[in-house]
Amino acid sequence: MSKSFSRRKLMTAGFTAAGGVAGLTVAARLASRYGLIPPDWAGVYGPGETLTYAAQHILTSAHSLAREFSRSEISRVAQVSGEHPQTDPYQSLFSGSFADWRLAVDGLVARPASFSLAQLKQFPSRSQITEHICEEGWSFVAEWTGVPLSYVMNLVGISPRAKYVAFFPFDEAWDSLDMQDVWHPQTLLAYGMNGRDMPVDHGAPLRLKVPRQLGYKSVKYLARITVTDTLKNFGKGEGSSAPEGGYSWYAGI
Repeated sequence: MSKSFSRRKLMTAGFTAAGGVAGLTVAARLASRYGLIPPDWAGVYGPGETLTYAAQHILTSAHSLAREFSRSEISRVAQVSGEHPQTDPYQSLFSGSFADWRLAVDGLVARPASFSLAQLKQFPSRSQITEHICEEGWSFVAEWTGVPLSYVMNLVGISPRAKYVAFFPFDEAWDSLDMQDVWHPQTLLAYGMNGRDMPVDHGAPLRLKVPRQLGYKSVKYLARITVTDTLKNFGKGEGSSAPEGGYSWYAGI
């Protein structure tokens, strides 16, 4: 048995015991010891959020993969949550078929950049057929095509100080990922769905796709990506807009 596996097993057992016997507060203290505190840890639900995040973070630390399906299992209907942004900047880009759209990448990077949709499509791509699971109880299977987020991060050269990557869309539903999900091979900047360009209602021209978490983590209508060592200066400091609406920052499935 490897040392890393033994340590992971020991920590997981500790979190489980703390949650079931000594209480969530003890679990939070244990998580703090190992640097496994989520950005929305504060408040009455904080210890519970910490226990969930820490336990799943440890169990999936070896880049465990979300299930991938066959083409025959792609859903006939792909439900939509919400409508596309009605703001003037987005509407203007939409009317021009996103020819002038750019994805800005900044923050703790050696080479800040701005990519057009055409440039992103020239990068190495990956297609995966995975399930999109909504927190409202519905789901569908679709094929997503895009450039791995890790490729873009390597291209801009992120700092060793980086702890999170924040994703800002043309609407208010921003979010962020920790570095484990940033480097995960299934995390995509997706510009295609089911063999076609990304539909407007599903996030055109570009959306994040994080198949190991609930659908709201897969931010649609991307405009900017910021690499950072803290999320305290974004929004209310809880890591995304989700906690402000009553959801968890970490939405692992």
